[in-house]
Amino acid sequence: PKDQWKTAHDLDDLGEAIRHGDPQTVRSRFLGAAPPVTPALLRGLTELDYVHRFALVAFAEGRGVAIARYIALDDPPTEAEIAIVVDPQWRRVGLATQLIQRLGRRAVECGITSFTALYWSHNRPVAELAHDGHARVSIADGVAELRARLVEGD
Repeated sequence: PKDQWKTAHDLDDLGEAIRHGDPQTVRSRFLGAAPPVTPALLRGLTELDYVHRFALVAFAEGRGVAIARYIALDDPPTEAEIAIVVDPQWRRVGLATQLIQRLGRRAVECGITSFTALYWSHNRPVAELAHDGHARVSIADGVAELRARLVEGD
C-alpha cells in the first residue's frame, strides 16, 4: 500500500524547506535551482511504497533535520537512485552515513543490489560518503555519478 506524509502541515513544511532552505544545500540537492514547489513535486518526494520508493527522516526538537530516500529505477527493483539532504547545523556528525547505511539495508531487503546518484563533483561531503562506501565515481562537466554495489549485512 502507498503511504504518504500524514498531514498537509508536513507537506507545507517540506515546501517551505525547499523554497527557503540554505541556498547551497538546495543547489547541491537539485544540482542547480530548486524546481517549482508544486503539489506534484511534493507528492513525488513523499509518496512511498516501502519497496520501490522509501525514505528515512531524522528529527531533532520536532523538526526534520535530514532526509535520505531512494527510488527504484526498474521493476522488479534492482537499482535505485538515492538522494540525501542534511541541515547544515547537523553535518559532520555522522548522520548522513547512518541514514545511508539504514537505507541500504532496507534496499537489500527489497532486492535492490546497487545505488546510483548524481552530485556536484565539488560536493566534498558526498564525495567522502562515496569514498567511504567504496562507490565507483565518474565525473563529467562538474557532475559526478556514483554507483555503489550493496552487500547484504553492510
